[in-house]
Parts: sequence; C-alpha cells; structure tokens
Amino acid sequence: MESWTLDGGFGPAHLARRHADPGPLAPGCLRLRMRAASLNFRDILMIDGAYDPRLRLPLVPCSDGVGVVEARGPGVDALPGAPAVGDRVLPAFVQGWAAGPLVPGLGRTTLGGPRDGTLRTHMDVPAHAVTAVPAHLSDAEAATLPCAGVTAWQALVRLGRIRPGDTVLTLGTGGVSLFALQIAKLHGARVAITSSSDEKLAAARALGADHTVNYTTTPQWGKAVAAWAGGGVDHVLELGGAGTLAQSLRAVRTGGTISVIGVLAGVKTEIPITSVLMRGVRLQGVFVGSVADQQALCTALAAHPDQRPVVDRIFPFAEAPAALAHLRSGAHMGKVVVALDPDDG
Repeated sequence: MESWTLDGGFGPAHLARRHADPGPLAPGCLRLRMRAASLNFRDILMIDGAYDPRLRLPLVPCSDGVGVVEARGPGVDALPGAPAVGDRVLPAFVQGWAAGPLVPGLGRTTLGGPRDGTLRTHMDVPAHAVTAVPAHLSDAEAATLPCAGVTAWQALVRLGRIRPGDTVLTLGTGGVSLFALQIAKLHGARVAITSSSDEKLAAARALGADHTVNYTTTPQWGKAVAAWAGGGVDHVLELGGAGTLAQSLRAVRTGGTISVIGVLAGVKTEIPITSVLMRGVRLQGVFVGSVADQQALCTALAAHPDQRPVVDRIFPFAEAPAALAHLRSGAHMGKVVVALDPDDG
C-alpha cells in the first residue's frame, strides 16, 4: 500500500509518500483498491491543524474516495447484500453512522481524521459502511459524492424537505454548492447562486441556476436575492460561515431555513438574534450524513444518468500536494480530484 501521510507535525510540508503493509483483513471488512480521492476544505483544515490541533498523527488525509473491492474479510459472505469482489464502492465519510439521526460520538468515526482517510492506494472498511457507485459516473465523479454530495442531499432533501417551487440560495461554486444546485433542480426548485467570478456565474447558469449574484460587485447580495425570491428564499446553504451569515439572514424568508455547513469565511461571528427569533428562521447544522443518506443520493443519481458531478481538475497521485494547493487557492469550480494510481509518477 502507498499513501500520502501527515506525520511529524501539521502543515503541507509534513505530507510525505509512504509505503506500508496493509496487514491481514479484519472480519466483516472489505479491502478496497482505491481509484480516486476527492478533496474538501476540511482536508486543508485537518492538515493545517486548524480543525483539531489535538489530532493524533500520523494520519492519511482526505475524506472522499471510490475504490474497487479487492478482497472480503471473514464473515462478509454472511452479510446480506455485501459487495462482491470487483464491485465499485464508496466508503461513507462517517463510518459509524448507519442511519437515523446524528448522535454523540459519531465524529470519532470520520475518514480523513481521526480515522485514516482515502489518499492511499488501498484501504480497509467495514462492509456495512459502503454504498454502490451509480454506474454512469466515472471514478473521479463518483469520488465526489460521500462528503459534498451527501451534505447537499442532507441539507435539502432529508432535513430541508425540499419541494417543487421552493427557492434555494447556495453560496459559491465549490463542490457542495454545485451539488445543491443540481439536487434542487432535480426537485423542481429555483436556485440562486453567488460567486466573485462572472465566468463561474456564467457556468452556473449553464448548469441550471435561475439567478446569479456577484458578491463583489453586489455587497448587499442577501437583499438582492431576497428581492429575486419575492420576500426571501426558502433554503440557504450557508457555506461561508462567519463572514456571510449576516447576508444569508437577509436572503432567507420568514420561517425559512439556513443550513450551516461551511466555514470558508470564518468560524466566529455575532448575529442579530432578533432577526432569527422574530422571523422564525431555522438555523440547521449539517454534518454530512449517514450511510443511508449516501445510498439515497446514489439511488437518485442512478435514476438520472444525465446528472454528473462537476469535476474541476484531476491530479495524478504524485501531485497530491499540488492538488491541495489548487483547492486552497480557491481557483477551482466544483471538485478537485486525485487519481490514486502511484504509477502516475
């Protein structure tokens, strides 16, 4: 097995390629030959030590990936519906969350910290913590589903209960935001999206966005989106955090929902509580989702083979640090992916 491993301290300089023997396959587990890993902003925070400065090292980073079942451990044969050797599967981000509501302790079972993640050629996962890949997706496209895709699905479908005719605002043109655009359109909703790039906004319109706002040239974008929606949107996917929440509150309608997902613009802010209280706004934290949520997303995508995740760029395994730097730059639109073939260099 070969991996990129964070060891000896935090920061990109402490990422190094490592070789290791994967050891015996545990009961109830699958050994996957990994094909691709998709990057998330969480991975950067984890590598930098900003997500959890007490995180134990060494760590194989990254939370998203797709692999092919190479071997099955003892007892897997007895599990109903267990994947077969040769099947393509997606390891769930929260390995211990099978279904149902979020409960304490599940954060200790997440890939890419504290558990070793997907930036490696082989990994062992419990057979119950994977889902089948929609057949029409490439490896790079499939690798984007477990975090970004499931998060958008959880926010809009399972928690948000989106309905035809609803209005949605999603911030930026990263992975979660573009998944939200696609999922909302599948459910008959109208979607507004923000960016600082007119070029990215044009691409978002080509993907189906009904309304776009450049937040650089329109600083009061919350007010502009509320006017477009006729008094505020039903759902906001809040991906900025501290720096954007006040504008999201302006954009949402009375009784609407803000799904708090990202921290791209900071983690601490002061918000006008009266704006939440007097308008009955629901602030809903979204912590990705369960294996069942991932299965629901995959089932929905399999039924719509015209829908494909947006992949910005695919880097070879040898250039994983460059892929992370590209993500950090913010120049991407959609997902940044690493192909997990060490023979690429």
